[in-house]
Amino acid sequence: MPLTTALQEARALPPYLPPDAHRPLTLRDVSEASGVSEMTVSRVLRNRADVSPATREKVLAAAKTLGYVPNKIAGALASQRVNLVGVVIPSLANMVFPEVLRGISEALEDSGLQPVFGATEYKADREENVIYEMLSWRPSGMIVAGLEHSEAARAMLANSGIPIVEIMDIDGTPIDSMVGISHRRAGREMAETILAAGYRRIGFLGSKMPDDHRARKRMEGFSEALQQAGLELAATEHYAGGSSLAKGREMTEAILNRAPDLDFLYYSNDMIGAGGLLYCLDQGLDVPGKIGLAGFNGLELLDGLRMRLATTDACRREIGVRAAEIVIGISDDGIIGGKRIELAPRVEIGDTIRRV
Repeated sequence: MPLTTALQEARALPPYLPPDAHRPLTLRDVSEASGVSEMTVSRVLRNRADVSPATREKVLAAAKTLGYVPNKIAGALASQRVNLVGVVIPSLANMVFPEVLRGISEALEDSGLQPVFGATEYKADREENVIYEMLSWRPSGMIVAGLEHSEAARAMLANSGIPIVEIMDIDGTPIDSMVGISHRRAGREMAETILAAGYRRIGFLGSKMPDDHRARKRMEGFSEALQQAGLELAATEHYAGGSSLAKGREMTEAILNRAPDLDFLYYSNDMIGAGGLLYCLDQGLDVPGKIGLAGFNGLELLDGLRMRLATTDACRREIGVRAAEIVIGISDDGIIGGKRIELAPRVEIGDTIRRV
């Protein structure tokens, strides 16, 4: 019997209501509504193979009509695992991470696993608490942004007995697996691009400093490339808070007031970089002739600006997909865990770096 037919037949019956409409539905309620035993209902809901297709469809139709949701915690008592994947990121407000989360969700869609998200606000103690709470539910895997954690957080993850994937960064030693880009390489490659275009008086602007370890590594790689060319950063502007267009304008005004001879501004992310671009255009500055700008992340949100900000594509969605595939056991070489997947950042010159 097709599922749609089963649903139609179930809807044609008088709605089954438990004796007390305020109590949770149970297997018995689904059993009585579908006309099969509670054991058979349990087999269907646990996706056992020893149930006929017609019976399976009848039970699923009755459960859907009733609005019954299985108690996965009870089922997990035997397996010691629930079908959740913990995902720990620095911020749900940061425009960088929705694309990563989309990749994770897409990869997990047909796996039977569901992602649950937690945010740390770039604070090590908060990350420790989020990891503790997530692991207490015995998830099937954990995906955690970054490689820098407290000793307690590292110990909890290392001893969890589940796949652990650290994402966004590969400049360091992972607990288990890692998927990301080298931020030092991204910084070096942007510096090389800027130098090749003829810029020499260069400033760096960063938000969430110094808590954003990946931005710090980009600045380190960027500075190393400048030093190899006999140059140093001419000025810096750091802000401990979050990123916004308004903050980017404010930081750009501050650094140019201090160092008006700068001919390039490198931002730790696209959001403050876009604010800086708007400020420069409002001031009538010649972009990219007299002053160039670049950000980081490749945010599509900014495509509607009058000029396309130079940036680096950080492979955000692919990072999410590859991390989720490790958790669910998809592997080209048959080995699960202990993976080091490095993706290649790509400089996008846009309209704010001179063409040479």
